Amino acid sequence: MHPEFRAAFNAAFTPALASAYARDLARRAGSEPGFRLAETPVFLTKELAAALADGARAIVAQLSRPEALLRMKKAIPARWAAPGMDALPSLAQVDFAIVKGKDGRFVPRLIELQGFPSLSAFEVLQSDAWNEALSRVDGLPKARWNPYFSFLSRDGFLALLRRTIVGDTDPEEVVLLDLDPEKQKTAIDFSATRSLLGIDAVDPRSLVKEGARLLRVKNGRRLPVKRIYNRVVFDELIKKDLELPFDFRDDLEVKWVPHPNWYWTWSKYSLPLLTHETVPKSTYLSELGAVPKDLTERYVLKPLFSFAGGGVNVDPRPEDLARIPERERGSWCVQEKIAYDPCVLAVDGGGVKVEVRMMFFRPDADEAPTLGLNLCRLSRGKMLGVDFNKDFTWVGSSVALQPA
Repeated sequence: MHPEFRAAFNAAFTPALASAYARDLARRAGSEPGFRLAETPVFLTKELAAALADGARAIVAQLSRPEALLRMKKAIPARWAAPGMDALPSLAQVDFAIVKGKDGRFVPRLIELQGFPSLSAFEVLQSDAWNEALSRVDGLPKARWNPYFSFLSRDGFLALLRRTIVGDTDPEEVVLLDLDPEKQKTAIDFSATRSLLGIDAVDPRSLVKEGARLLRVKNGRRLPVKRIYNRVVFDELIKKDLELPFDFRDDLEVKWVPHPNWYWTWSKYSLPLLTHETVPKSTYLSELGAVPKDLTERYVLKPLFSFAGGGVNVDPRPEDLARIPERERGSWCVQEKIAYDPCVLAVDGGGVKVEVRMMFFRPDADEAPTLGLNLCRLSRGKMLGVDFNKDFTWVGSSVALQPA
């Protein structure tokens, strides 16, 4: 969105620059990405960076209020309610669309929340790779390009990330837990996490439960699992109907990062509880009352517990709402549509829409989460998912940067 930086980058852009960046990133991560890399970073103005940070912090503050937490905890299904939930999540994400405000300036609008991890380690390496690429672009400041917030440097952010995920535990006794981790599209982040923090990605089915302890086998050694960097997506677990060596309801001698209950609690379920200028109107389907006459034109229908845009109906009709059983209506919301602005100018003259994820981290000893860094998704399709952007360039994974 920074016009001068955008003009300089676009003037210097070649496919060779993007290819070199992608090769460098894969080399740094020790893995190829399972998703498309956009050919450009996002250049933030100071004004938009401040609006993103202020909005994200205000939303996290509202979500942290005791009365809000009490209501949100009702979203935790009894089947998956794990004991030992902490006061606030150790990791959380606030996703914004970039739109054009009434005064013509770019502003953020909330689209999603997650009390769940994101691609934190990958974003560090993605930013490193873009720093290397941008150092060869004439017309840009010869400075360190920074994806971080809260006055953090790269080293400062890595210290925050380590304190959050590893704490004071031996990294061999910490695991990144996900189903078939080597097959996940996010496996490059798992590789980056191993590189930066020294922890392994492990399938939960490989763990051994002894009483209240979990153990894993590494190179013939049985190691206790004391901290779990939890990346298990419940809808994937439920869909595959997998049997694990432990039950999430077990009182285990492990520290969850984040605790599994936050998957349900800080989620799209929270959207109707928020009041802020960045938050579009959202209503639980169970509390909707009369169907708006302009439903299809002005609203979207969202499932509250899904990832990557799964199940979102961007043009709902009254019969779509009526089709949802009464017992499930509390797990859906109707939200005002957000008009993404094609705010990034591509070299072919087309506009690209931007979604910015603001990423929060809370080490064990901290009372409140700290805004650490960001990731971006770029799109030219109707939605930001991969399926809507198959035939486009300058779409996919990116990061928002400012000169330090």
